[in-house]
Amino acid sequence: MDTLLITGGAGFIGANLVRLALEKVDDRVVILDRLTYAGCRESLADVVVDSRVDFVEGSIDDRELVERLFDRHQPRAVLNLAAETHVDRSIEDPRVFVETNVGGTFELLEAARRHLAAATADRRAAFRFLHVSTDEVFGSLGETGLFSEDTRYDPSSPYSASKAAADHLVRAYHRTYGMPTLITNCSNNYGPFQFPEKLIPLMILNAVEAKDLPIYGDGSNVRDWIFVGDHCSGLLEVLVRGRPGESYNIGGGGERTNLEIVSTLCTALQEQLPPSENPAMSARGLDSYTQLITFVEDRPGHDLRYAIDASKIRRDLGWEPQSGLAEGMTRTVLWYLENRSWCEGVQGGYDRPRLGLLSR
Repeated sequence: MDTLLITGGAGFIGANLVRLALEKVDDRVVILDRLTYAGCRESLADVVVDSRVDFVEGSIDDRELVERLFDRHQPRAVLNLAAETHVDRSIEDPRVFVETNVGGTFELLEAARRHLAAATADRRAAFRFLHVSTDEVFGSLGETGLFSEDTRYDPSSPYSASKAAADHLVRAYHRTYGMPTLITNCSNNYGPFQFPEKLIPLMILNAVEAKDLPIYGDGSNVRDWIFVGDHCSGLLEVLVRGRPGESYNIGGGGERTNLEIVSTLCTALQEQLPPSENPAMSARGLDSYTQLITFVEDRPGHDLRYAIDASKIRRDLGWEPQSGLAEGMTRTVLWYLENRSWCEGVQGGYDRPRLGLLSR
């Protein structure tokens, strides 16, 4: 049985990808995850019982561990989703972002290089190194235009700079060593298993508790949103059919302002958990979740707009997103309402504070 090595498989996108991979391919799946605050066993509780799954706790920047996994499992592909991802946290403590996102990617590439050097010609030809990146490496758009695969890199935060550096390393290993690498740059994901520091789960859980819904600046910053299941289907499509050395943008065509996104969530919550049936809302005397919206000091270096041109993956690989934004948001709201125990378990003592403000 062939093996896929999925790093960061206990994180938000990783946990969804592992499930889809088990459904779509016959390979054994080895999951490597450090189990930071955003990567948790609870997200894999129904997965690790599968006989095809081997979960390993550890970091991608642990050279000996990574080399041992390559030696033991001889993976036919690496899907690298392990990363520190929250922009606000990168503003407060950029070091761990460089260590994990850059240093960890380097260790994976080096292990893969040594692995391929000892592999047969057929194994080398079949191997793939899929590096999962972000549209944030491209910087900020104005009111018009789209990010394409040829857009110049212009990262604004320590997070996006660390991802950009990792992308460059992956591309260099293809050009220098001939490693069959693939890079994907995706738009903002939403859906099940996302740690509630990110906009959408944060807003859902705050609304359920009738807490303020803080929106940076005036809420006019624009992001392109994609349902996590659609992103994962795109990743598998790139893995199977993508051309080594190429990068592919994966976007959902869900371009909205932050204010529009929060308003959409409020509408979905209004239907799924009417304020009259929510004791926290009743206690505040509120009859609409939109009454919880507040505007707070903007994030330093906050990019104005991201929008993905996904025409290449549509044209070359035939991939299309299946979930419209309204449908995906409703599914997401329902998942968080129905999985409160997961939310409580992963949060621990985290009370959803504001992060990333520079000290004055």
